[in-house]
Amino acid sequence: MCVRVLAVDPGTYKCGVAVVTRERVLRRWVAPRIELMSEVGKALSEFSPNVIVIGDRTGSARLRRELAAAFPGVEIVVVDEHLSSVEARQRYWKENPPRGWRRLIPVGMQVPPEPFDDLVAVVLAERYFQKCCVE
Repeated sequence: MCVRVLAVDPGTYKCGVAVVTRERVLRRWVAPRIELMSEVGKALSEFSPNVIVIGDRTGSARLRRELAAAFPGVEIVVVDEHLSSVEARQRYWKENPPRGWRRLIPVGMQVPPEPFDDLVAVVLAERYFQKCCVE
């Protein structure tokens, strides 16, 4: 059985969202918080994930309540979000190496030029797989 996870990195104004299996990332994107329930609904319809995984920090408790009310019957799991943004930032630079003059500045001193909350969601999904799933 292929386990699919819909992972959400909750935020105040924007959220990272990703649909992930053990083998690959099926889709990832950044959604405005105000549109998150609609985006989750679309992802549930399109990908039929087995579980929704959310980070345990900013807005987590509120989001969990909202998801449970909007999508009853879908399992929601909260995972540790500690340092997930740092890990996602490193992954961003690995996938998007600096070019031009940015190559001269260590990536640890740079801020990605675009949101990378979607990569945080991927990290959360991977943490879920590491912690609990055996196919």
